[in-house]
Amino acid sequence: MNISIKGVVLTAGLAIAAGLGTIQVTEAKTRLVVNCFWPPQHFVCQKALPNWIAEVERVTDGRVTGIIPPKSVAAPPEQLAAVEKGIADVSVQFNGLIQNRVTGPLVAMNPFISTDDPVAMSTALWETNQKFFPDEFDSVHLLSQWVISAGELYSQTDTPVNSMDELKSRKIWALPGTLAAIMKNIGAGVVATPAVKSNEIISRGVVDAHIGLDPQGVRAFQLMPYTKSMTKFSENIYTTSFSLIINNDKWAEISEEDRAAITEVSGEAFARMAAGLWRESTLSALGTFEEKGLTIVPADPAFEKALKEASEFATAAWIEKAKAAGIDGQGAYDFYTARVQELSK
Repeated sequence: MNISIKGVVLTAGLAIAAGLGTIQVTEAKTRLVVNCFWPPQHFVCQKALPNWIAEVERVTDGRVTGIIPPKSVAAPPEQLAAVEKGIADVSVQFNGLIQNRVTGPLVAMNPFISTDDPVAMSTALWETNQKFFPDEFDSVHLLSQWVISAGELYSQTDTPVNSMDELKSRKIWALPGTLAAIMKNIGAGVVATPAVKSNEIISRGVVDAHIGLDPQGVRAFQLMPYTKSMTKFSENIYTTSFSLIINNDKWAEISEEDRAAITEVSGEAFARMAAGLWRESTLSALGTFEEKGLTIVPADPAFEKALKEASEFATAAWIEKAKAAGIDGQGAYDFYTARVQELSK
């Protein structure tokens, strides 16, 4: 009788253990749809976002996973809206396309404050975000912000753009936002589109110059055949910032423990990783310029001085806009520029 009872107890115990094992194996996971609007072969789609997904899976012990669709679920200007609506759970938004929604991260896009070190600029931007505008995104949860390699000025004709008169004479493609406003203020003819649409304009000869893409962008968007020279300023005219965002409801599905772990591998960690990949790609692209027949022309000091003076209104306008948004614009600008210089040494 005792043996029989023990057998029953043992059998029941094994059944319970087996049941618990099944629960552990089938434990619910959160799968993130991580959108990438760049071409599928771009390193953001191939390396930066996959690296982040791998880190998320690692620190959550596989409880949070991610996939990248083979094709972007929305156009570049609609990344924020796509995440808000849950069409994508996570995406990257070019901050220049949502200036009606956010102001803070545009501090990094002010003229003539960037260096050739995107990792330093990205670290400085995240520090500035945490200090001056950490809660600016309210319809989504902000995971990270970062800055890419400096955008440059290019000529599509045999004549480099190296004077204000030459710049004014051009019809020029420009990134929307700060650069487009500066070019219009100078008097150049401007066609502004997202970077992924640049080839459509530049390859068809609609413009005879372009401004805002870094060298890797010129290569990535297949613009080298249409570009003859790059004017290199001693102080970079411009760079671009991006935000990595996640849907609020999806973020709430994740446990507090896992959210904390994901935060640790996002923020500055992701910013530095993404910026480092950008720097590598930019240096690689620069190495191909000569073999592609694209020359680099040092900017005439008089041209650089005049362009810098003609761009000052953009910084003043950003500081005022930040103030209207409840951000200490001057404080954020001073902090960011100081940190960029310190970190770039």
